[in-house]
Amino acid sequence: MSGASRPALAEGERAGEFDYYVMALSWSSAWCATDGKGRGEPQCDRGRGLTFVLHGLWPQNEKGWPSYCRTVERDPNRSDSAAMADIMGSSGSAFYQWKKHGRCSGLSARAYYAKAREAFDSVVIPPVFARMSKTLQVPAEVIESAFLESNPGLQRDQVTVVCQGRQIREVRICLTRDLQPRRCGAEVIRDCRLQDATLEAVR
Repeated sequence: MSGASRPALAEGERAGEFDYYVMALSWSSAWCATDGKGRGEPQCDRGRGLTFVLHGLWPQNEKGWPSYCRTVERDPNRSDSAAMADIMGSSGSAFYQWKKHGRCSGLSARAYYAKAREAFDSVVIPPVFARMSKTLQVPAEVIESAFLESNPGLQRDQVTVVCQGRQIREVRICLTRDLQPRRCGAEVIRDCRLQDATLEAVR
């Protein structure tokens, strides 16, 4: 399939040209059990107690999304990326998100990190997840309902749950460029419908 017919996979677009943001919140234990396995990442240390961490704040279009955009902004320094580790798991993850998505925001690296933190802080992570000491099989819709209950300003069409294999991997929340909740576009809104999705125990 040609690149022209797959806009979501295009790269190198002009920074700042997008319709809204998708904030992706990753279930830390699921990432550690798969992608992070064997890497020795501090995010995966036992006893960290991490639940949903910020995967990224992604510029999104109604159809497709930009990535690796052309920008005049400089890359963040190491200390700026390291300062994001508390909500993103590691400085390496923060820098990668800047390279792939942050450059498309039209913001400076420091302003993008600040915006990502503001978005993360605007959402309450349901406290119930911190008590997940055992791996569970749960309907994916239970995860979405927990977010809606803890965040009365969110609507069901503004939140989507993503599974990979049979694991719950992410919750994605759609936000305007001013970080107000908005309806997700057609490419984002598709929810995981598993009735027995795996929610890995908190580490």
